[in-house]
Amino acid sequence: MSEQREPVDLSARVIQVIAHTQRIPAEQVQLDSTFEELKIDSLDGINIIFALENEFGINIPDEGVQNLRSVRQTVEGVKKLVEEKQAVPPGVA
Repeated sequence: MSEQREPVDLSARVIQVIAHTQRIPAEQVQLDSTFEELKIDSLDGINIIFALENEFGINIPDEGVQNLRSVRQTVEGVKKLVEEKQAVPPGVA
């Protein structure tokens, strides 16, 4: 049931984490916003990554972090990692 809403909810959660971490209103963070437009530098990006890892219980690899330049890319990356995590049977790691 919740699978249909998940992409919307996931996007909203990622946007909320970015907004909270950057201390900016969530309304200013759009799916098509770039980190440059939001004045997010590499140090801010690291803080966002840590917050996303905590929020979603995932591990974002360093090589994936270097390619993140926009909110949409971040949402897509988090979605992929969450799906991979859900595909692994419990107790297998």
